[in-house]
Amino acid sequence: MAYLPSLRQLGYFVALAKELNFTRAAQACFVGQSTLSAGLKELEDALGIHLVERDRQNVSITPVGLEVLARAKVILAASEDLVEYAGATGKPMTATIRLGVIPTIAPFLLPTVLPEIRTRFPDLKVTLREDLTANLLSRLAEHKLDFALIALPYDVDGLLVQELFDDPFWLVAKEGDPALKGKVVTLPAKMAERLLLLEEGHCLREHSLQACKRADIRKAEGLEATSLLTLLQMVESGLGIALLPGMAVHSSLLNNSELVAKELASPAPKRVIALVARPSTAHAQEFHALADCIREQCGAGV
Repeated sequence: MAYLPSLRQLGYFVALAKELNFTRAAQACFVGQSTLSAGLKELEDALGIHLVERDRQNVSITPVGLEVLARAKVILAASEDLVEYAGATGKPMTATIRLGVIPTIAPFLLPTVLPEIRTRFPDLKVTLREDLTANLLSRLAEHKLDFALIALPYDVDGLLVQELFDDPFWLVAKEGDPALKGKVVTLPAKMAERLLLLEEGHCLREHSLQACKRADIRKAEGLEATSLLTLLQMVESGLGIALLPGMAVHSSLLNNSELVAKELASPAPKRVIALVARPSTAHAQEFHALADCIREQCGAGV
């Protein structure tokens, strides 16, 4: 039987890839630098490849090392899930769930969902982290989160996915804007050219681009928003129009403003709210229970 790497060796490698410094990586693993170096050498010998390039000043991960790194993170996360699963056996709905939520969902969905979760599952603890989708999925893969609430379409290949409900987009503009004419409005190319977007990294930006089927919307420098609130302030200032998720429209976000939101003509563009987790998660029962709770609380109201 071929020699198999140990979890400890893989942990040393992941720590070094994060720190790119042997001293800091050893400290993070609570071992001496010589122990970490020896473990990495054993790992490289076992695999028959060079994972790390080093000299007196720099440490870098080789191209094949980056491929091994991705797999090592999955193995370590799965092993932690195994331990959690064994510990949670016989005690469902009593865990601490680390939930990630994207910024264009968190303020609109959580106030409705969290009280219901506390009512239904009083022994379940939920901690929250708000971040962009890519960052949440990275933390999910590294076992720093258990679940993530995100919006599709997004690449979730290899993840456990529960689609919860559709969230259609509405057109938002300043009162009296020509884009708002008619009971149900469309977004022709001339109007799409006025569409304001969130900055790179927000999935809502990509959803807006897909909704208009135009890749050249708003390339002007300085006309990208860092948040939904900033985006709406830009619209209210007369800089353009925007697409807003239905859950935001039905919140108090537009109150006390000069903005008007109107539905887009059918079939309206939409995003799909989804809960995702690692396939190896030790909290499968909690995953499905939370998905059902969110779906029941929010699915009919958006």
